[in-house]
Amino acid sequence: MRSAHALFTRLIQALSLIGQLVLFFMVATICYDAVVRYGFSAPTSWSLEVNTFLIVYIAAMTAADVQREDSHIRITFFTEKLGPGAQRAIRVLIGMVGVAFCLGMAWYGGAQTLQAAVHGERESSSFGTPMAIPYAMMPIGFGALALQFLLDAFGVRQRFQPNGNDAGAQV
Repeated sequence: MRSAHALFTRLIQALSLIGQLVLFFMVATICYDAVVRYGFSAPTSWSLEVNTFLIVYIAAMTAADVQREDSHIRITFFTEKLGPGAQRAIRVLIGMVGVAFCLGMAWYGGAQTLQAAVHGERESSSFGTPMAIPYAMMPIGFGALALQFLLDAFGVRQRFQPNGNDAGAQV
């Protein structure tokens, strides 16, 4: 189980690293497009399309690593006033709601990806990106995020001890 968890962690860290490289590439191509568009009156035909799909990569494919690192913005005004047991219960509830939502999005994204692949859908542009490629980011990204939510909720449950002894438990 530990090796599967370690493999999953390395996978989502790799997706996050690729996301950082994608962001760098996006900055470079947007700057390039701005220079050639306004400096030479020769806009690129591909920059907008490529960067539109890459922003989906950044949002979907890096979310699981952000969740793993617990880097999401959170409002804790009310939860900080609760006891440790209630805080753990809320984290488990949030994890389960996150799993349900992400599985729904992964299923929907998978259906869209399959439909686009079967029907050969393409972006109507000179670049003509097969739509199954950007659509595939949704089931992969949300599937990874669902698994991370599940791991988080499971980890919280593992640390909760019914006898009230919460020594060493993280909230």
